[in-house]
Amino acid sequence: MPDDKVRIDKWLWAARFFKTRALASTAVNGGKVHLDGQRIKASRAVKLNDVYEIHRGFERLQVIVDQLSSRRGPASVAQTLYTETDKSIAIREKEAEQRKLSRLQHPVMDHRPNKQERRKMRSFTGKN
Repeated sequence: MPDDKVRIDKWLWAARFFKTRALASTAVNGGKVHLDGQRIKASRAVKLNDVYEIHRGFERLQVIVDQLSSRRGPASVAQTLYTETDKSIAIREKEAEQRKLSRLQHPVMDHRPNKQERRKMRSFTGKN
């Protein structure tokens, strides 16, 4: 039985975009969730075929509401509540690839420099 009226914070929690309902409510009130480019309140009722833009960290998701639910269930059920747009998937994958490439530009040492390596670095930089 689908719910008639579901708050956006409850729906985001049920769809597993956020771990807790409090985090979902904070995100909505903090301007991280938009409906048609407009900020919304956590008490807003979700309707079928609404298009929401959700910002989570580096990710920007654009989802279309397919089903309503106020109960958090398994992830397989949560994925049926929404459909991510093709444009959103393409942008998200492109940004993830860019982040991956930018990490490769900054080499990470696998160990702390020993005394000899520190001396070489100091002589290279010109610091005593």
